[in-house]
Amino acid sequence: MFTGIIETLGTIQDIRKEDSNIHVTVNSSITSELKIDQSVAHNGICLTVVAIKNDTYTVTAIKETIEKTNLGDWRIGDVVNIERAMKLGDRLDGHIVQGHVDQTGTCKNIEDVSGSIYFTFEYDSNLNNITIEKGSITINGVSLTVVNSKKNEFSVAIIPYTLEHTNFKNFKIGTKINLEFDVIGKYVARLQELRQ
Repeated sequence: MFTGIIETLGTIQDIRKEDSNIHVTVNSSITSELKIDQSVAHNGICLTVVAIKNDTYTVTAIKETIEKTNLGDWRIGDVVNIERAMKLGDRLDGHIVQGHVDQTGTCKNIEDVSGSIYFTFEYDSNLNNITIEKGSITINGVSLTVVNSKKNEFSVAIIPYTLEHTNFKNFKIGTKINLEFDVIGKYVARLQELRQ
């Protein structure tokens, strides 16, 4: 489990394909604190550390993860948001995040409004994921509050600190992002589906 509060950024150093898997090597300021078999979220994707060497560590993604996320688009030099799993007893500053990306979305608009930056994203609503006003959403692993919720799009407003300390600063119109919808909302949507 994660909270959606990004600890640090990492830079992709190497990407290696092996059968249908992809091994990604990341350079990060927290590498020395990691251990083999530890779960770490990268842009909201929970991946297992399989190797550590100096200031870099390697994680492996399977085919299903590659198909549901933007991981297949990652390139050497890309910057990813990193969060280690939460510790039992710590404060939950964001919201409950599983690290299981539901689908990808696309950045549709970026607007600076008096110190807050509004990002609008669109997504395929045919996958039955929903947002609600003031509900929680995870974008590339960042816990945020939904504003302006519509059927297939929503906006979030972030402060300059979040912009500076996440890879949101690299977003452009058309950037493909990972979305994890609120776990409670997913259960409610599924119950509604079963009642029909």
